[in-house]
Amino acid sequence: MRSTVLCSFVACLAVLVAPAVARANVGVAFVHGTGKQTNALADYWTPAFVDSVRQGLPNPANYVVINCDFEQYMWDPEAAGCLAGQLTSFINTKKITSMVVITHSNGGNVVRWILSNPTYDSRYPKIINTIRWVDALAPSSLGTPLADATVSGNTFEQSLGWLLGYKSEAVTMQQTSHMAFYNKNYLYGTAGRPALPRDFWAVVGTDVDSSPFDSDSYCGGYSLNVGLETTQNWLDDCSDGFLECTSQGGAGYVWLYDSDFAGDEPLSHAQSRRNCFGLDVILRNDV
Repeated sequence: MRSTVLCSFVACLAVLVAPAVARANVGVAFVHGTGKQTNALADYWTPAFVDSVRQGLPNPANYVVINCDFEQYMWDPEAAGCLAGQLTSFINTKKITSMVVITHSNGGNVVRWILSNPTYDSRYPKIINTIRWVDALAPSSLGTPLADATVSGNTFEQSLGWLLGYKSEAVTMQQTSHMAFYNKNYLYGTAGRPALPRDFWAVVGTDVDSSPFDSDSYCGGYSLNVGLETTQNWLDDCSDGFLECTSQGGAGYVWLYDSDFAGDEPLSHAQSRRNCFGLDVILRNDV
């Protein structure tokens, strides 16, 4: 008798819930990293990557590629303000009710600013309520020693310009001591801090391979991988050439290390925003 009543209750509940599920309108937003982007689809992600991932949506047209000035501090109008504006427009125009945010590198910090400071901007609460979760590809959650080297004006400044930009506000912000301050006082999700209101899942790259005899080294751009293998010499053994693994996994939860899906192939910082080693398929299945 108890089982019958329980089953009847579950059946009724399923009927009540089903229409709400059917009405869910799922979307995905691609949020770039450091840089002032005007065409992030072509210049940052590539259409091949975006088009592959969005095929996992019930409606593949429900996507947006963000173009903002992330050379600024994360809280600036050109950064978080721009991101909030474009996400709000996407949500309202497409009537999105559930959104996965896919972000890369410093973009994770801008997204965390919004998630951590819901009263800072009247647009933030709706964005937070719409986000299902964040897939953060190589996020710079704890900063990078390379930003320290660039800002200090030592011999690496010129050589790191191609990777970071020259002493922009975003580079200054990503110094390890600065990110420690922001994480302690303004951002959620790191050790000892409140949890983020939405799950923040990090994909961590652990090494760089730039052998000219290995075809996989050309994925994401061979010259970029050569440069990243050079900068890796000033980072921990576990790094993607730009960020140490501890920084990438410093906020939220570690979802995947490159070794979890790429086998013996590491995922460099350049490769973590490309169709390399099945990453796009993993993200497609996730959305």
